This record gives sequence, C-alpha cells and structure tokens, in this order.
Amino acid sequence: MIRFLFILLFGLALPAGATVTPAPPRAEGEGPYPQLILRGVTVVNGTGAPAFGPADVVIEGDRIVEIVVVGSAQAPIDPNRRPRLKTGGREMDLSGQFLLPGLIDLHGHIGGDEQGVPADYVYKLWLGHGITTIRDPGCGNGIDWCVSEQKRSAANAITAPRIFPYVFFGQGRDTPITTPEQARQWVREMKARGALGMKCFGFRPDILAAAFDELKKQGMRSACHHAQLDVSRVNVLTTARWGLTTMEHWYGLPEALFDGQTVQQYPADYNYLDESKRFGEAGRLWAQAAPPGSEKYEAVMKELLALDFTIDPTFTIYNASRDLMRARRADWHAAYTMPSLWNFFEPNRDNHGSFFYDWGTEQEVAWKDNYRRWMAFVNDYKNRGGRVTVGSDSGYIYQIYGFGTIQELELLREAGFHPLEVIRSATLSGAQALGADDRIGSIEAGKFADLLVVAENPLANLKVLYGTGHIRLGSDGRPHRVGGVAYTIKGGIVYDAAQLRAQVRAMVAADKARRGLTELSQPGD
Repeated sequence: MIRFLFILLFGLALPAGATVTPAPPRAEGEGPYPQLILRGVTVVNGTGAPAFGPADVVIEGDRIVEIVVVGSAQAPIDPNRRPRLKTGGREMDLSGQFLLPGLIDLHGHIGGDEQGVPADYVYKLWLGHGITTIRDPGCGNGIDWCVSEQKRSAANAITAPRIFPYVFFGQGRDTPITTPEQARQWVREMKARGALGMKCFGFRPDILAAAFDELKKQGMRSACHHAQLDVSRVNVLTTARWGLTTMEHWYGLPEALFDGQTVQQYPADYNYLDESKRFGEAGRLWAQAAPPGSEKYEAVMKELLALDFTIDPTFTIYNASRDLMRARRADWHAAYTMPSLWNFFEPNRDNHGSFFYDWGTEQEVAWKDNYRRWMAFVNDYKNRGGRVTVGSDSGYIYQIYGFGTIQELELLREAGFHPLEVIRSATLSGAQALGADDRIGSIEAGKFADLLVVAENPLANLKVLYGTGHIRLGSDGRPHRVGGVAYTIKGGIVYDAAQLRAQVRAMVAADKARRGLTELSQPGD
C-alpha cells in the first residue's frame, strides 16, 4: 500500500525490496512440433464470427498454418478433406471440443511481496485458465525483473503466458519528476530497459502530457487509472486526447461526464487514504455523471469513439463491493487461494483493497446501482463500435488469478455483450490494444498458435471455463463438475491445463501444511 501511494502521490517508486520469486525453469508442456494437427474441433476464432466445425487446425512450430473445414455439422467427417500428418508430427483427436484463441488479460499484475505468492503460482493459474498473454500494468516487482520474465516467457524457458511490461510513471527514480523534459527522459530510459508502455494514475498536466508525447515518439503504449487525487485536472478525456491507449477501471470517466459540477461530491469527513471511505464514495460516483442521451453524455461518447479509445473496465475487481459474501465464499478459495493472499484480503487499513472495515447493505446497494450505470455505458460504447477489452486486476479484493479473468467474461455478458462479443473482447480486442493483433488474438493462418481447448461450449455457458468447472445435473440424476480448460497451447507448446491447476492446488496444500492450517478461516472467526 505504501509503495502504491508513493507512486501515486509523487510520481516515483521506492526501491522494490523483496519481489516475488521468479518462475523456475519450464518443466511442463510438450512441443513445439514440426507439425501439430488439432483434429475435429469447433472453432470460435475471436473475430466475432460464429463457431464453425468440424475443422482440423494445422500448426507448424509456433504458428498456425492452416484451418481446414473437414465436414458438415453433425455429419461424418470426410477423410479426403483432412490434412495429412507429416513424419515427426503429432495429432490430437479433439472431436466435438471447442477451440478458442488464448485469452488476453490486459490487467494482470504478477503479484508482489505484499501478497506473498511466487510467480509460478500466478502463471500456472493463468495458463490453467487458457490465458496466454497478460499485460503487467506497472511492473510492481521492478522493471528489470518484469522484462527478465518477459524474455524468459518469450523463449519458453518458463511456464508462463506472454508478458507485456508497462511501468508505473516515474518508476525507478529516486526523486520526483518535476519538469516535462525529465518526463521525456524517463520514457526514453524505460524503453531502453525493455518497457513496452507506461501506466499512470494522473499527474501534473504539463509533465504528464510530455510523457504521453514521448511515448508516441518512442512507439510505446499506455494505461491509466485516473485516481481521485489528480482526476479533477486529468480525466479520461484529457489523457485520451494526449494519446492514452487504455483507461483502466472506470475512474476518470464519470468525472468527464460531470455536468453541473466539477468535482466528486465528497462528504466533509472524506480522506482518500481511508480506503473504506474511498471505495464507499466511489460506489456513488456514476450517479453523479450525465445520463445517457444527454448532450454531455453524447459529446463524451462521440469524442472517445473518434479517438479510437479502449476501455478496459475490470468489472471483476470491484465485484466484492456489491456482494462481499459471495466474493469471499467463492468456490475456488478453498483449494486455490494461498494463505498469504487470503490474509492480504481480509480487512486491514494498511493493505490496498482490503477496505471492508464495516461494509454493509448501504454500500452494496450503492455499488449495485453503480454497476448498472457503468455497464450501460460500456455496452453502449461497444455497440457504437468502441473497443472494450478484458482485464482482471487479480491479487486484490478477493480476486484470484485466472478465476478473476473468467469472471470478467461473465460480467461483460451481464453488461449486455453477446458471448461472441465477450470472446472477442478477451482475444482480438486485447491484441489490438497491445498493437499485437498481427501476431495474436485470433485463430488465423500466420498467427502464433496461442489457443485454448475446452470440451464444453463456452458460448452456451461461460462458467465452463472456470478451473473449478460448472455443476450440472447428469442423466444419472446426480450433480457433476463439467468443464475447465483441457489444454492451453502457447506458441505451439501444449500444456495440460488440468495438470497445471493440480500443481497450483498442491502449492496451496503445501503452504497450508507448513502453516499448520486445515482450511482458510473467515475474517473475525
């Protein structure tokens, strides 16, 4: 919390100190192969196109080379249409299973020493849920650490998704940035050290504008969480005009929609460093924004669309604000949540996001209304052609890596997205926001073989993508767990996703045993 606030208030980072343990050398996955053929799949290609199949998808090395339709739906496959397996190749019979592009999480922190979890735990939860690319918005473990992990992942030296490292504005400096030229120099230094972009929280306008201008000159991208301490002078419209790539969460957007006021209606006893106050009042912010159809609403909507702006809403990270008990009692906590992470979540004034000091009915009711208005804007933006992506911000507020990303898909569905639009947001739209859609984000010849395989139809029920599966009553009259990603393929390397999830469960069980725990206790017990 202290490091986060220091970055936010002063535009620099304290020395990182202890960081999470880097991932060990890769011991999982098979391939890449001279040729790999995925036989008989139903393809959801990530572009918004409907599913089609049966198809055989041919991969050579780390690239997709061909997608071949081999029959009609619910009809025998024509063997004469099937691509031939070359000597030394491998084929996988996936008849009737669904093939999707690997998911892209644009708000994937790799944990930190506060959460006390190793990178291996985080990566395997991501890959175990079909997530093949993440953007780390801030590189909280240090730029050199983050770039090192990025390079190791790109070389497939570790079991991890692709990593796009974005650094906090001012990170690595011992003194604050106080001039526009210092901001420009900092951007150039970060590029030289391997950063692909910047994340900011707001700052003095002339200095931040210089940083954005230099980012464009250097071909780098950006993300911004428009924090309340600077949003009165730097909101979403401000940064979008400067060239911001993605807005994170929703801060800064209601403020851009203010009509009849210029600041949030803070109560007299509000203190930003009291997170219960901060998040409690945040749940009342969308009600202060101009309503749909108003002149102000239309002006902001149209300008953001004209700027080809990207919204990365991270609905999932605030879900506990509208239903704390549900988030705290989620199916996956018992087997997948590390005790150190669980302790970080419980009410604590010093841990960022652990703001449930006295969270009650009034706060949850306000947040439910907040979600309704927020989701309506995001859905309207999508319907008018705006880009909306998937980010989870897991590791805070009872959200777990991997599981939080799948929950974000469900929340986009709640916002009004068709399941095909949900998948597109989680794949091609994310790749476009990263400037990487020539390489990832859809199932097309020439792109990296970054894919997920699931036996159940995620378009009918997104819950089948959760690592804990979905409960369904079987023909025997008994409930069964179905679903869970079966295989994750990254750059042609095939990972058994169930095996990765089992390894995570073993990590959690071992840590509990070390601490003498049999289960996670609820706060106050």
